Amino acid sequence: TFVVLDNASVHRNKKIKELRPIWEQRGLFLFFLPPYSPQLNIAEILWRILKGKWIRPQDYITSDMLFYTTNRALADIGKGLRINFSKHVA
Repeated sequence: TFVVLDNASVHRNKKIKELRPIWEQRGLFLFFLPPYSPQLNIAEILWRILKGKWIRPQDYITSDMLFYTTNRALADIGKGLRINFSKHVA
């Protein structure tokens, strides 16, 4: 099993470093994206599109409205909302 992570400090903390050899013995391998490479991080692409295209300024009026709008958009990915991730990779 492979897990791809960005370079957030939480992904590189002491506990992760301690557990990594144990996980690898059990068949779980961590791979880190190169620093400063949001174009390779699907989550970064998704949030950029979500904030830029699918969430309108009026959706930020209340936290409940923002939560609802975000959940609605995420639930609609693959149905009415589409992302071509390959065109976002340089």
